[in-house]
Amino acid sequence: MTDLAPPADRPLAGTELAERVAQVRDAVARAFIGQDAALDQILITLLAGGHALIEGVPGLGKTLLVRALAKALDCSYARVQFTPDLMPGDISGHAVWNPKTETFTVRRGPIFTHLLLADEINRAPAKTQSALLEAMQERQVTIEGHSFELPPPFMTLATQNPVEQEGTYPLPEAQLDRFLLKVQIGYPSRADEAAMVAAVTRGRNAADFDLSQVPRVLGPADILALQRGTAQVTVDPAVIDYAVRICAATRHHPGIALGAGPRGSIALVRAARAQAVLSGRDFVTPDDVREIARPALRHRIALAPELQIEGQVPDDVLNALLAKVDAPRQ
Repeated sequence: MTDLAPPADRPLAGTELAERVAQVRDAVARAFIGQDAALDQILITLLAGGHALIEGVPGLGKTLLVRALAKALDCSYARVQFTPDLMPGDISGHAVWNPKTETFTVRRGPIFTHLLLADEINRAPAKTQSALLEAMQERQVTIEGHSFELPPPFMTLATQNPVEQEGTYPLPEAQLDRFLLKVQIGYPSRADEAAMVAAVTRGRNAADFDLSQVPRVLGPADILALQRGTAQVTVDPAVIDYAVRICAATRHHPGIALGAGPRGSIALVRAARAQAVLSGRDFVTPDDVREIARPALRHRIALAPELQIEGQVPDDVLNALLAKVDAPRQ
């Protein structure tokens, strides 16, 4: 970990904040090749103190991204493979009876970590998916009537496969709304894929990247300082109004059956602050809002059946909507 870390009670600001984020990006990029937009969106989620839903076909490095991020941040990491028989207690933990002491002992589950990878979250039934709701929103877990706080910073990164739908349980809108961003990972470019193949196969028989090349650049206290610094980024009232008008437009736009609620407006402004940090600024511009609108809103809207039949996706509709909502002059 770098020895330039600020005191835990002092938020970072300005160029110092941007430099520390750049260090994390560079560290993760040593293992996670290409997909710059996806990496930036994960960092935005981290800076805003939110959770991310990562969607992509198998084999694109979703798990690698989370593992590399955990190492760069020097944070604890746990992975839960969601399956149809996974129970809520398998995630949160449960009370175990000790016959010697005649008392119950709480055995904490994998959710008690800094970075939780919920792999293929849509393969578990709704009852198990809902076990994450309290943790994601309240940063705590209830076991046998007792509440236990999760270690800060806590971030859930859930993955799902958009192609294979057999044996899956679509996430309900109430849970989708808890994710700050929905990050879509596509196929890499030919140059990036060649670099991946070379890195994995060079003198090794293993089928994964060597994470020893990822340096530890921050720690949990540093992340909290980054998040506090991001929360201090200036947002002009006109920019806030712009974000609200975008979300309001989703509720009346033709082809959208269900628009984004107020949580969407809040998420849009939170993510725009982090977008400004990645751009090296201490204030939010309308471009920041527009840039992050698709990841922040694509999982908060539902398309009308006729658009789904035509093969359109939420990003298509959001692009048309963003073109119609006037941005404030800078």
